[in-house]
Amino acid sequence: MKMNQYLDATYLKTASQANLTEEENQQKVIDLIKEAILFDYKLIMIRAKYIPLAKEMLGKASSKTLIGTVIGFHEGTYSLDEKIKEAKEAISLGADELDFVVNYEAFKRGEIDLVTNEITKGIALALDNNKVVKWIIEVAALTNKEIVVISSLIKSIVFTVFGEENAENVFVKSSTGFFKTENNLPNGATFETMKLIIENAKPLKVKAAGGVRDYETAVKMIDLGVDRIGTSSSKEIVNKEQNSNSGY
Repeated sequence: MKMNQYLDATYLKTASQANLTEEENQQKVIDLIKEAILFDYKLIMIRAKYIPLAKEMLGKASSKTLIGTVIGFHEGTYSLDEKIKEAKEAISLGADELDFVVNYEAFKRGEIDLVTNEITKGIALALDNNKVVKWIIEVAALTNKEIVVISSLIKSIVFTVFGEENAENVFVKSSTGFFKTENNLPNGATFETMKLIIENAKPLKVKAAGGVRDYETAVKMIDLGVDRIGTSSSKEIVNKEQNSNSGY
């Protein structure tokens, strides 16, 4: 198992969230890009403002690592116009993959037409520009039933509007990693929630994000059927694989 090719190595904190200066925060991104070049990660997931820097560094290194960014992050409550504007800007900067936060609050309120329109327009923009699109559903904010329904909804939109041939370019993704839970409950991917997504979204691709911090968990996620893993612990995971005698 080439674990590096499953990994979306992630750094999405703003300077204020990380309690760093802008220069210090940019250095975190530079370090991640260098790490991605060294370990040949599938993708780096960064804020859109850093895409030009990443393109330059990856290009100089002749790296095949892709660049992803987030749209409507992290609350998901941005208007459709705001999300589309943000996505177009990311595309113009050179993003390869767009991870939209679905308006899960609207979904929970039963505003299915709003959510359906948002997902349809976002997918159309991505596919028209030959980009991969991922929909972050924020599992920690949803009940199991809601996870089933929204995963099925995204699948239905792809099949009905865009055709099965585009399924490989659309992901359902578990989490932002920024959702605040009560009582220290998991705020990201769990085996239970990923199983629900896989059962109801496939053959769409599935990305586990939030809480995958070690090699053993990553292996179990892939064995479960996950296609991509978003993590800030990519280096630790790859190093463990390289030093492992598990046979993977």
